[in-house]
Amino acid sequence: MADSTKTDLKQVTAARRRSMDPALSDDLMGRALAPENLRKAWHQVKANHGAPGVDGMTIEEFPAFAREHWPSIRQAVRDETYQPSPVRRTEIPQRHGQGKRWLGIPTVVDRVIQQAIAQVVGPLFDPEFSASSFGLRPGRSAHQAVKQIQSYIQAGFKVAVDMDLAKFFDRVNHDAVMARVARKVRDKAVLRLIGKYLRAGGLVGESLQPTATGVPQGSPLSPPTILPNGR
Repeated sequence: MADSTKTDLKQVTAARRRSMDPALSDDLMGRALAPENLRKAWHQVKANHGAPGVDGMTIEEFPAFAREHWPSIRQAVRDETYQPSPVRRTEIPQRHGQGKRWLGIPTVVDRVIQQAIAQVVGPLFDPEFSASSFGLRPGRSAHQAVKQIQSYIQAGFKVAVDMDLAKFFDRVNHDAVMARVARKVRDKAVLRLIGKYLRAGGLVGESLQPTATGVPQGSPLSPPTILPNGR
């Protein structure tokens, strides 16, 4: 009887743990491809007014395309036969005249899919970010960061330290990223699709360049979504 009770307690504890951790209990790909989540993803992509990717499709052209092709695209994602397009890579000036940096522009289709994934994966990682992290996080803004700095100044702090990792996005190791994402995301289909996006390559002019390392800035799945606390 005692052994039976211990077994029951273990089962209850495991079930409670699964209910508390959506990464362990939920079909994340199913949640990502749910109609309501996809509608939310499309509205966010549309609101961002991004430029066309390698296929030349604009935001305005996407709805007509989706009405005809989205069911087959969605099924391909679900079947894991979907192959992301390379990003269109372009150089843009950095702030304060500090040279240039590469920006990767996915197709509108890939932006919608990535945004849909980010909406179900992001909440798993966001609680682990520092309370002082404001960049590109839901419900947080640069204005809040300024207010926090003002509170530090009022408290008497007089020194600020500015640090940055040179070309961090260009040098991110894919295996390291995926190992850390897999700590929270247990849905293998989602992990494999994120891996495909990391390795999709980039088109520079007419030349397709592989992406053996690095994460393209400019997509919904760029950090910090998949690099919590840079760990």
